[in-house]
Amino acid sequence: MPSPTRKTKKIGTSFRAAAAGVVAACLSPALTGCAGLDTTAPSAVRTQPAATAQAARLGAVDCRRAKCIALTFDAGPSEHSARLLDILRDKQVPATFFLLGERHIEKYPQLVRRMADEGHEVASHTWDHRILTELEPDEIREELRRTDEEIQRLTGRRPTLMRPPQGRTDDTVHEICRELGLAEVLWTVTAKDYTTEDPALIRRRVLDRADRDGIILLHDLYAGTVPAVPGIVDGLKERGYVFVTVPQLLAPGTAEPGEVYR
Repeated sequence: MPSPTRKTKKIGTSFRAAAAGVVAACLSPALTGCAGLDTTAPSAVRTQPAATAQAARLGAVDCRRAKCIALTFDAGPSEHSARLLDILRDKQVPATFFLLGERHIEKYPQLVRRMADEGHEVASHTWDHRILTELEPDEIREELRRTDEEIQRLTGRRPTLMRPPQGRTDDTVHEICRELGLAEVLWTVTAKDYTTEDPALIRRRVLDRADRDGIILLHDLYAGTVPAVPGIVDGLKERGYVFVTVPQLLAPGTAEPGEVYR
């Protein structure tokens, strides 16, 4: 992988500052996604029937019986993503990647293809991380549409999931996601890896807060995150967790466009 350019480093610093600035406003004391939203838990979705083709695509893991957890990564691909994919492949762990378009999908198209080819779920984190609740409806559509089209071009499959930047969403975002065929996915655990480059601390924060049906939020663009992943995976496997993608976590039900899941 190429080393980070000066521009990439500047973007990472700005992203870190923006993420840190929203913690008080957007994260509850339990370190979950934005509070006050009407969200649906994975266990509620699993009561829904699913089409045979959908069930076959999601594989044999049955999270109604297994102790499942979903590992998710925001704001890639980055210069660290190839190493992350090597780790996930070696440990046989699927993940869900919420990708950014500008300077990420654009810069690393081969990694987007690899994510899909290796069985990970490829989803949207918008084109350039603008806060959707601050945009006009047509701007929201463009942030989502452009990312979806590029992912579809690279992987052959249009995303069905998105994660709003900083977890900020509202009724307008819900309605546009419904129109575009996208469900919104928040999280139950965050290591706040935008505040530290210490892999041991990132690992400890995840292991301390992980629970069944959890959705773990990490960012593979930060230097400390990918080195923390082996310890996170090993620690949770020792506790009996089975790693799944977000769609597998919801199966045999499916995420509905315009709904919010956590």
